[in-house]
Amino acid sequence: MQALRQEILPPSGVEFSACLKLTPSTLWDDKSPSSSTGGGRALFNVVVARSNLLRIFEVREEPAPFSTQKEDERDRRASMRKGTEAVEGEVEMDASGEGFVNMGSVKSTGQNGILHQPTVNRFYLIREHRLHGIVTGIEGVRIITSIEDSFDRLLVSFKDAKIALLEWSEAMHDLITVSIHTYERAPQLMAIDAPLFRSQLRADPLSRCAALSLPKDSIAILPFYQSQAELDIMEHETSQARDVPYSPSFILDLSADVDTRIRNVIDFVFLPGFNSPTIAVLFQYQQTWTGRLKEYKDTVGLILFTLDLVTRHYPVITAIDGLPHDCFAMAPCSTALGGVVVLASNSIIYVDQATRRVILPVSGWLPRISDLPIPSLSHQDQQRDLQLEGSQFVFVDDRTLYVVLKDGTVYPVEIIVDGKTVSRLSMAPPVARTTMPSLVRKMQDDYLFVGSIIGPSVLLKTTRVEEDIEGDDVEMASVPATVVAPNNAMDLDDDDDLYGGSAVIEQPHMNGITQNGSTAISKKRTVVQLSFCDSLPAYGPIADMTFTLAKNGDRAVPELVAATGSGMLGGFTLLQRDLPTRTKRKMHAIGGGRGIWSLLVRQAVKVNGSTYERPANPYHAENDSIVISTDANPSPGLSRIASRNAQGDIQITTRIPGTTIGAAPFFQGTAILHVMINVTNVIRVLEPDGTERQVIKDWDGNIPRPKIRFCSICDPFVLIIRDDDSIGLFIGESERGKIRRKDMSPMGEKTSRYLAGCFFTDTSGIFQVHQNAQAAGIEGATSTLQSVMNAGNRTQWLILCRPQGVIEIWTLPKLGLAFSTTHAAGLESVLTDLYDPPALSVPQDPPRKPQELDIEQLLVAPLGESSPRPHLMLFLRSGQLAVYEVHSTPVPAEPLPAARSSTLLVKFVKVLSRAFNIQHSDEVEKSVLAEQKRISHLLIPFATSPSPGQTFSGVFLTGDRPSWLLCTDKGGVKVLPSGHSVVHAFTASSVWESKNDFLLYSEEGPSLMEWLPDVQLDGHLPSRSVPRPRSYSNVVYDPSTSLIVAASSQQSKFASYDEDGNIVWEPDTNISFPSCECSALELISPEGWVTMDGYEFAQNEFVNCLDCITLETMSTETGTKDFIAVGTTINRGEDLAVKGAVYIFEIVEVVPDTNSGLKRLYRLKLQCRDDAKGPVTALCGMDNYLVSSMGQKIFVRAFDLDERLVGVAFLDVGVFVTSLRSVKNLLVIGDAVKSVWFVAFQEDPYKLVILGKDPYHTCVTCADLFFAENRVSLLVCDEDGVIRLLEYDPHDPESRGGQHLLRRTEFHGQTEYRTSVLIARRKDKDIDIPQAKLVCGSTDGSLVSFTFVEEAAFKGLHLLQGQLTRNVQHVAGLNPRAFRIVRNDYVSRPLSKGILDGNLLTTFEELPIARQNEMTRQIGTERATVLKDWLSLCGAW
Repeated sequence: MQALRQEILPPSGVEFSACLKLTPSTLWDDKSPSSSTGGGRALFNVVVARSNLLRIFEVREEPAPFSTQKEDERDRRASMRKGTEAVEGEVEMDASGEGFVNMGSVKSTGQNGILHQPTVNRFYLIREHRLHGIVTGIEGVRIITSIEDSFDRLLVSFKDAKIALLEWSEAMHDLITVSIHTYERAPQLMAIDAPLFRSQLRADPLSRCAALSLPKDSIAILPFYQSQAELDIMEHETSQARDVPYSPSFILDLSADVDTRIRNVIDFVFLPGFNSPTIAVLFQYQQTWTGRLKEYKDTVGLILFTLDLVTRHYPVITAIDGLPHDCFAMAPCSTALGGVVVLASNSIIYVDQATRRVILPVSGWLPRISDLPIPSLSHQDQQRDLQLEGSQFVFVDDRTLYVVLKDGTVYPVEIIVDGKTVSRLSMAPPVARTTMPSLVRKMQDDYLFVGSIIGPSVLLKTTRVEEDIEGDDVEMASVPATVVAPNNAMDLDDDDDLYGGSAVIEQPHMNGITQNGSTAISKKRTVVQLSFCDSLPAYGPIADMTFTLAKNGDRAVPELVAATGSGMLGGFTLLQRDLPTRTKRKMHAIGGGRGIWSLLVRQAVKVNGSTYERPANPYHAENDSIVISTDANPSPGLSRIASRNAQGDIQITTRIPGTTIGAAPFFQGTAILHVMINVTNVIRVLEPDGTERQVIKDWDGNIPRPKIRFCSICDPFVLIIRDDDSIGLFIGESERGKIRRKDMSPMGEKTSRYLAGCFFTDTSGIFQVHQNAQAAGIEGATSTLQSVMNAGNRTQWLILCRPQGVIEIWTLPKLGLAFSTTHAAGLESVLTDLYDPPALSVPQDPPRKPQELDIEQLLVAPLGESSPRPHLMLFLRSGQLAVYEVHSTPVPAEPLPAARSSTLLVKFVKVLSRAFNIQHSDEVEKSVLAEQKRISHLLIPFATSPSPGQTFSGVFLTGDRPSWLLCTDKGGVKVLPSGHSVVHAFTASSVWESKNDFLLYSEEGPSLMEWLPDVQLDGHLPSRSVPRPRSYSNVVYDPSTSLIVAASSQQSKFASYDEDGNIVWEPDTNISFPSCECSALELISPEGWVTMDGYEFAQNEFVNCLDCITLETMSTETGTKDFIAVGTTINRGEDLAVKGAVYIFEIVEVVPDTNSGLKRLYRLKLQCRDDAKGPVTALCGMDNYLVSSMGQKIFVRAFDLDERLVGVAFLDVGVFVTSLRSVKNLLVIGDAVKSVWFVAFQEDPYKLVILGKDPYHTCVTCADLFFAENRVSLLVCDEDGVIRLLEYDPHDPESRGGQHLLRRTEFHGQTEYRTSVLIARRKDKDIDIPQAKLVCGSTDGSLVSFTFVEEAAFKGLHLLQGQLTRNVQHVAGLNPRAFRIVRNDYVSRPLSKGILDGNLLTTFEELPIARQNEMTRQIGTERATVLKDWLSLCGAW
């Protein structure tokens, strides 16, 4: 069998990050504002990575949103008692009694007393790449070319011992690879334990070199040239010119070349302030563990040595031994202090270059595991009991470091200096609580980035503020000084926190602030203030998942419920394939099968004969007042003008015969411009009440012109495109309130042909014109009153596409060609001005027929969330959609050609390319019936506000593949299906006083709908978060009651007892009990996510497996019923063997309490508990029987009399069963050692028969049956993430009569998955037996699907995969084929054929059309055929 592996969702979270100046927007100065929109400035770039996902963000400083500040202030004053509000600058007390300075109302003033506007910092996604390798480190470096352009370079290391040097290309607006350095053939990588090694990447602070740790205590050194002099010396020595920024790399064996004591390297860092690169290495020269501390303790050493990159000498500066065995990380101190700080599980140690050690214990364990002398401690230090495992730490200034524990609690530690030597370390109480950290890095300009693989990653800012301390408060002056900025000083939206609730940074303590009203003489001291800036959303690892049936209004849709996160960041993530919407009401009265327009039209005010719009409140957006709809039936069409009456219902005020092509408000919203066809073309100006003001018939003399097929209206301009591809242009005159034809002579002949066109109004300021000084006829004064009024803040442009594929942008109101490109029809990656004169597009004889690659729709519209940017959207007749982002370009160095009077200083960069499978009729039918059946593919811009303070600008694509085009700050441009089979008409509407309403004509007719609230659109699927203060290990859906049963996981204290019930061991002071995992069942209603009932297990019992199983019962007519089966482990400590149990629960309905507000109430009823001698690690249902594991055995049991389990069959299997899956009477067993077994169950007599098993040892995490078209395979994943397809074929001689399962395919899937869901896939509705499709949730948060591929399609796509591997420049120069190959010593060639790489095939959609044709021609097929095969396979579910 063949399958396609597709990544539906990329990995979630941040494991590695770097801060650097990578893109040109970060190199701003005060005189030249940044090119980024929204009035903000880019501070720096943050590059983050997790597994194979690399993302580049820009951190921008922007003015704080005005409206939210005012609303917050108004709400605060409304909730405050009269007379108790704080006056300006006064200290305000919060609810808990701690004092905060009300920073929100204190005016921020600069040095000269100038008022500063409050600002916010936000992340903006620049680029995202799914790499063909697993990232193990990121660093920013500066190479010799950085001296010229001032940009940093990006260094990325990968799991297979590669380092890639990348730089930003402004021409491509993307990363390009400078070089790649590979060490995978080094002898250190050939060791048998090399796959277990985790490499680390470090860079010298002055970018003199970078280092990558390798197995066998070695590091690879990559030196960089720092000056032209070094490069000249190298050229002279090697007598050849060199254009590379680095000298040859080499591998340094630490134990052989530096010091023989260096073994088992734990961590290494570069130290600042040395003339040569200097490295500190933390290592364990004698390995030990807690059971051998009597023989070996304090076994960690530290060595500082210098790298001489020229002579290759490595003199040791300092060697220290005798550090605690539990040291796991270190960080270099600044040059002012010198030395390093080492983090251990129970202590923090400062080590200087003179081998002096200063130790700070954080728990009572240190004296028990180490012989290090412990200094005298204060009472507070003696009571402290912290566990530093999993914590991260970072220096915020020379003497203050933050230790962030694994639960996110932030502890400040200050290095106390006596003279020039460090006397002690001082830890203060916790100051904040943030996300669970995987890394903490100091960014530029006093920013801290806390990355997390569990949940959201946050950006914090540290600012230094002065506060008073009293002269006699000695103790306070000696502790670290850190405060948390008050919440009202942080400009937080509701969605800026971890999960959309309260603020991210909790405030358990306010350190260093006292307010007792004392008037004693005070001293000043500087404290570090911590404030929240922004977060990157993430949900973390997927522990388990299940499909449920969710209700979007009245429509039932499948929803994937995933148990995600860990600890306090646990909860559920709800994923849907389509953007969730719900219907608010049906609107059959207005029709609209050919189009709907919702318009904001105001009543005009006449003063001295001139017409002006009624003044509007700029801070209160008005709502639409009129809806215009049109239908093709009855012929020649019918148009309606409707408005909302006092009762809130729609009321049709005017009916007009004819089909409306377009309508829009005109003359500043005081009139309606209406383009329609009523036998002939008519352009009308209507009053707000629908009466005619002016009518222009589109005639050529006495002959009516061809029908209008498209129009674009942008006050005061109107563009029409007719069926014969000719155009008409009209302009409105505000003084007369009427329109007239506009002269189009600069564009060429009147008979010129155009395929598509639109207007665009730029309010961002990106569209800037550079005039040609040599050309005649420089653009003069503007010609209409309105253009003069709006010249300062907006510009208008006309974009046209000619039949040969030339896209031109013309200035308005005086037509002048400003941009011309021929590359758009081929969907090239970057479109720039080619400085061509206006192209010729005369009519052809015979008339030109539509071509597959014609541009059918063209639109320039803003896309975005906080700062929308203009985007160019192209939709080809073949169904290809491309989205280009607009970026400004510098003034051209060469003078413009004489034929061009100006050029537009922009370029278009392709950010998304998507193909749709669209059917076209070959012959263009002109009948009335064909006109009624016609499906239009239109790009319609909209703006919506799904929640207060949040606005999205997007585009909707109508037709038989209706989709939303959206762009979010942190997610980039996305195409999300709407969930309808066809949409004929669409418009955003605020007639019903909601900015989240849409009028839409779908297969169900016209309806008013809205987005569901709290939907997060940053990911590749729409998602909603259900945060809980605990994580869930298992989740299952009960279809009979539509409820969810989940097993929550928490930590509890563990104590051992002897036979008499006496406790074996009790901890002393500041030593806590050990903790163990415990579980509880929760019965959850998806409506409101309310927990109805639960079941608590013992404190030492936790759930391994949970499933909804059909068993025999006497309580129903059918004789079967769904039960909840649970398998548990009972942990009894290290001296006693673990046990387990199987529980059977029934969900029963009970009478609800009237006070609860619930219509129906359910409870969990325990029917049976069956103890087991070993842990029950897996279970499933099979033919109304329960299959469960117990240690090394598999049991098949029947549920007897609804009260007990009776065994009917058993089988001795491997060592530890990890997975059980059944289909009919076939069972697949996954084992932690013995790989996978294929077993059949028979009932007469009861027996489990082994059909076949894998002869090789593999640790299987999940095994499933994968079947389609009368064929079946076993799809297996192991702990290394390797996917294998195994087949049962007793006719093959290699299978030894079927005893051995045959490995057909091996594919490296990056990371393991432990949960999978089997769903049905039907290509046609008439198919009786569907194909199996597998959806798998991985431990890195990625969501992967496996889809069956037919033989014919597989051959073409496999050949295409080879072409893409060889002929496409992959990011970081990685090899996609090598990434997926699995090492197998039992076969001569890798078993790589059989699973297609969806990440690689996705790049085919993004290629320009010329490259697509070139690749498919080389493999003997056509582009359309390959795309059709690909589109039939891709999709979430």
